[in-house]
Amino acid sequence: MLRSLASLARTASSATVPTCVRSLHSPAAVSLSSVVPTSTAPGKSPRILITGSLGQLGSELAKMLRAKYGKENVVTSDIRKPDVPEDGPFKYIDVLNYQQMEALIVDHRIDWVVHFSALLSAIGEQQPAKALQVNIQGFQNIVDLAKVHKLRVFCPSTIGAFGPTTPADNTPDLTIMRPTTIYGITKVHMELMGEYYHNRYGVDFRSLRYPGVISAESLPGGGTTDYAVDIFHHALKTGEYTCFLSEKTRLPMMYMHDCLKGTMMMLEAPNEQLKQRVYNLAAFSFTPEEIAEQIRKHVPLKVAYRPDFRQAIADSWPRSLDDTNARQDWQWSHDYDLKTMVGEMLTKLRRHYPAVGKQ
Repeated sequence: MLRSLASLARTASSATVPTCVRSLHSPAAVSLSSVVPTSTAPGKSPRILITGSLGQLGSELAKMLRAKYGKENVVTSDIRKPDVPEDGPFKYIDVLNYQQMEALIVDHRIDWVVHFSALLSAIGEQQPAKALQVNIQGFQNIVDLAKVHKLRVFCPSTIGAFGPTTPADNTPDLTIMRPTTIYGITKVHMELMGEYYHNRYGVDFRSLRYPGVISAESLPGGGTTDYAVDIFHHALKTGEYTCFLSEKTRLPMMYMHDCLKGTMMMLEAPNEQLKQRVYNLAAFSFTPEEIAEQIRKHVPLKVAYRPDFRQAIADSWPRSLDDTNARQDWQWSHDYDLKTMVGEMLTKLRRHYPAVGKQ
């Protein structure tokens, strides 16, 4: 692929890198001192690009990054245009178009890329060919650009990267990974390719395996854990909910506040703190029955259980995650448990359903 003259000017020379640190998938891991540095100078705010920024996580992370680093230093992008004007620069762009992505990175002097563009688990099973294209080729473009332009790359992974043969309780960072969904397969590919580019070329690649993420700020987006958001809206709107998972299905979950906190910590962590490139991120686990019980302490709620194709997906995932390495290496800790998360979700969502009061 031909490179523009602007990109050639920023190309880093290849370097052979020694081995020394813990790696999830390869015994050969790059020396921390040999990681190709990003182009951010000491004391200078990084210039950050977020792909897939109109999704659940991207919109919230953009607010945090802009508050810390300045509106003009955070460029958001997506394949669709925002419903309301962005509070900072926004670019309509397709991550599958390498030339457009490179022009954006060069023109805006990007240092860090947060790559959220992806098709999630349930949608991926309905559109597997599209999921393969977006999730694999999209990331390949990003990591190739990171190699050329010395970028720091954060791309989330997922509990969907595990499979039915993975130990389901306290699943460790390093274990069997045999996912049964297209989404999970593409995320394992992303983890391995990111580690390869780190080991081979010194790319500053970072990833967290997210559990289900619960947020009051956006509607569900096609994931298997989305019932844990949808149930709040139905509880406040109608007092009734039909769940697509069985009442005993236990999955790892996390409140958006903690997901954003962990992402910021991982994105900003000094390289010397990172003993591996991919970490589990955990907070708490629950079943549909347990979250319904907590919600009933605040508002009436009737729940019917009618499992669909997403039940098989959930059954292949861990019931809980072991994130000891994240807590030890870069001092990760979560703030919310099930009880406090439910209380805050209901408080935030009541403004959309003012007729509903407490029991």
